Amino acid sequence: MNDATMADPFLGRWQLNKEKSRFDANHNPRGGTMVFERDGADYVMKAEGVAEDGRTVAERPQRFILDGAAHPLGDYPQLAAVSTQPSPKALHSEVRRQDGSIVGEGDYVVSDDGRSMTATATGFDSQLRRFQVTTVWDRA
Repeated sequence: MNDATMADPFLGRWQLNKEKSRFDANHNPRGGTMVFERDGADYVMKAEGVAEDGRTVAERPQRFILDGAAHPLGDYPQLAAVSTQPSPKALHSEVRRQDGSIVGEGDYVVSDDGRSMTATATGFDSQLRRFQVTTVWDRA
């Protein structure tokens, strides 16, 4: 780890540890990478992976604005993201409808030694199937 990752445990590149992860039946990738960067006070997370059928899949970058307020999700004006940092090594994000109901949420927790991160996500996929996954990521 370099000085930046010691000062900010999320920054950098993470590699999916498939053996330590638990996937939903409809979400079982072959592999993946995740990169956390800073954009001012916000985090931006970019993720890509290889689907079970071998296709490369890139997720839309996710911005974590850590003020606890609702921020519209650009292409989805009926949805808003609410993100917080409950501790220096934990992020929590929710996607909510206009009525306040939660569509999806995720928690990202970096281990005490900074070498791994556990991400737990629940929500609905593009086919409106409910999912829950717990993934473990090793610092790359």
